[in-house]
Amino acid sequence: MKKILITGGAGFIASCLAEKLAQDAENHVVIVDDLTTGDIEKVPHSKHDNIRFIKADVNVFEDISNIFFSFQPNYVFHYAALVGVKRTLANPVKVLNDVTGIKNILNLSKSTGVKRVYYSSSSEVYGEPVELPQHEETTPLNSRLPYAIVKNIGEAYMKAYKKEFGLDFGIFRFFNTYGPKQSKDFVISKFISRALNNDNLEVFGDGKQTRTFCFIDDNITATTNAFYQDKFVNDVVNIGSDVELTILDLANTVIKLAGSKSKIVHLPPLPEGDMTRRMPDATKMKQLIGKSFISLEEGLKKVLANTQFILGN
Repeated sequence: MKKILITGGAGFIASCLAEKLAQDAENHVVIVDDLTTGDIEKVPHSKHDNIRFIKADVNVFEDISNIFFSFQPNYVFHYAALVGVKRTLANPVKVLNDVTGIKNILNLSKSTGVKRVYYSSSSEVYGEPVELPQHEETTPLNSRLPYAIVKNIGEAYMKAYKKEFGLDFGIFRFFNTYGPKQSKDFVISKFISRALNNDNLEVFGDGKQTRTFCFIDDNITATTNAFYQDKFVNDVVNIGSDVELTILDLANTVIKLAGSKSKIVHLPPLPEGDMTRRMPDATKMKQLIGKSFISLEEGLKKVLANTQFILGN
């Protein structure tokens, strides 16, 4: 039996990861989340009765140490973090406090026999693009935003604990991922929510900034394959699609697929945090999923068919 701890497991991506891992009856999954931004309704159930949820804050050593010593996980997926562009810009101190959680996880992992820690980093670490596609080894990590700084520090801690203590790691740099369980704080879910209500879709600036969008199933396939197949151990992997499009094109696509009467309105550009372009080198990602990416149109249709979390219960 593999004992797996997932922090931030009431969040969008981590809850989907937990659900996938729990499909294997040999996995025993403990989900930890303080529910600051997570949603208890996202915590999955398992027919194998091999999922347990514990409300706790990884930034509080007493909370998380009790879980480590009682559960003694073999593997840890550290996904807990304050997320969302506006939220992280408005709460920089809370963002920086997440460094404490990273240190707690690593110190407890090295002391309790954890075999490997997987860390959720972010495309935000790249900042404004200096080369495209953004490659894990050659693209500088140059963002000055607190959220990106913390992710960069987390990556450095993973590598340092491997060098000094022999603790294996995997780093996933997540690019935009979307799916039915995503909250309204993110661009696709926000657009869909407004489109279904025939409200205006708000685009910052001219809407020509570009992103790539990865459907959640591809994200989970890549990360679980890395886990099960021991691929890219002590390495960094961009997790995202390499199909680039503008935010304006995204808005128009959502309106079309939703059959909406919404109009697009342009707001002033965000003062910071809205990078002009973002596109990963997806070479490693493609090796992990072993198939074509789920197209944006196919993914959006899946979200439109299940809008429980976007529209509320």
